[in-house]
Amino acid sequence: MEPDTYFRFLLALVFVLALIGALTWLVRRFGGGSRMLRPRNGKRRLSGVGVAPIDGKRRLVLVRRDQTEHLVLLGTGADVVIETGIMAPPFSGDPGGDPGGDPAGDAKDTP
Repeated sequence: MEPDTYFRFLLALVFVLALIGALTWLVRRFGGGSRMLRPRNGKRRLSGVGVAPIDGKRRLVLVRRDQTEHLVLLGTGADVVIETGIMAPPFSGDPGGDPGGDPAGDAKDTP
């Protein structure tokens, strides 16, 4: 084969890879791959709060919807809602609030 053929092959390969990269950038930039509808105010109503593995096949998942939390057991054959309607604690980033309470502070108030 002639060097001209190798050069054209290499040029075509670089062109195709550049197209793939440009398409990937466009999809990420404009959110074309998002399957979830986002609300206009930017607040998400549903979020996963925590996951605790039970064993190799099961795990507990705490899911928050609005201000309510639900505890769900996910397994191999069936998913079970363990508890529902748990009130979510206040936002932990609040500098003035302590959602867990202060046992030492409660003890100071008693005579």
